[in-house]
Amino acid sequence: MRNTKNALGDLERAVMDVLWDLPPADEMTVREVHAVLAESRDVAYTTVMTVMDRLARKGMTVQHKEGRAYRYQAASTRAEMTADLMRGTLDDLGSFDRGPALVAFVEDASAEEIAALRQALAALDAG
Repeated sequence: MRNTKNALGDLERAVMDVLWDLPPADEMTVREVHAVLAESRDVAYTTVMTVMDRLARKGMTVQHKEGRAYRYQAASTRAEMTADLMRGTLDDLGSFDRGPALVAFVEDASAEEIAALRQALAALDAG
């Protein structure tokens, strides 16, 4: 499965943001991702290529060979990756009662986040 235990670096996050903005099942080459990133930052093509290869090795992107180039897509949605990070953080803390950690999280949540949690829980109860 994906290796989401470590937080993304700044450039890794920027690359993932580009890939997450694609329609489902679409892919991009390093050159295409570099072109998008170069609009807002000074970054070398080879640096983007290295980061995208590293993301593929971490399991965060899927890499397909097409001729001499590779095409990439995100291995999971932004929401799925966020959930994996949250679960990983809870797992890293050991086998304590997770209830207090979840309560502390919800205590700092905005009204919109609480509404989204209630909606998700209601959908689980209905299913």
